[in-house]
Amino acid sequence: MDLSNLRPAKGSVKSDNFRRGRGHGSGNGKTAGKGHKGQKARSGAPRPGFEGGQMPLYRRIPKRGFTNRNHLEIIGINVGVLDRFDDGAEVTVNTLIETGIVKNPKDGVKILGNGEIKKKLTVKANAFSASAKEKIEAVGGTCEVI
Repeated sequence: MDLSNLRPAKGSVKSDNFRRGRGHGSGNGKTAGKGHKGQKARSGAPRPGFEGGQMPLYRRIPKRGFTNRNHLEIIGINVGVLDRFDDGAEVTVNTLIETGIVKNPKDGVKILGNGEIKKKLTVKANAFSASAKEKIEAVGGTCEVI
């Protein structure tokens, strides 16, 4: 059970699939579930976020910069960290998660060139820096972009 699986208990949510204002016998006649008078009882009730003419919250809060909706969050791992694997091992994103080097790979993993590597490894990642690729191949390992 987690937040994405939460559902209301069966029968606890009423269906909104009925006709309002069709007489007393329907159980929803006369005021059609809108109560008596007031702004919300009228047609053309204000849109969500409307605060009765006061400057709305979403316009009061300062806005800075730009958020790119296509932004990828790529996790950087240094070459020196890969030295803990056995010689000749295949290093993938899944093996990095299993060993605890990466907790949440988000949109991908990039191997960066900081540190030294002494073991021949087959490294499969989303991206490699030029210096990381150089160091891995200098020891006899291979780099594969997935």
